[in-house]
Amino acid sequence: MSAIKETIDISRSPSEVFTYVTDPTHLPEWQESAVSVRPLSDAPMTVGSKVAVTRRMGRREISSTMQVIDMDPPRSWHMHGIDGPVRGDVHGTIEPLGDGERSRLTLSVDFEGHGIGKMLVPFVVRPFVKKEMPRNERTLKGILEEGSTI
Repeated sequence: MSAIKETIDISRSPSEVFTYVTDPTHLPEWQESAVSVRPLSDAPMTVGSKVAVTRRMGRREISSTMQVIDMDPPRSWHMHGIDGPVRGDVHGTIEPLGDGERSRLTLSVDFEGHGIGKMLVPFVVRPFVKKEMPRNERTLKGILEEGSTI
């Protein structure tokens, strides 16, 4: 299956968008299903960094560890799940718009199922994420354009 992809324009510079969106502690602020996120080290996010993420899907909470596999500030980042039954693969890109004071954010998400996750991905996870992603991007846009948290 192909990745789920959503794009949104945000009235903030690429560096502001990148700084906010790649700080894992902000995930519960703009992603509906994110219950908690905990960096697994005190070091700044860079290639090799890991975060523990707990998400709620329906009545269940699913935890996994995500690892940064590429980071090119303020243009792109790539994270991949390294454990759990459902392993996400998230790639984000940020393009400057106009005079560089606006940005186009594109998020691409795909999944790999392991064990029971092989059944969950096509019938539960993908439909859930496909529905949630546009709302998450609109929430992110609102937070960044208000400017109260950056």
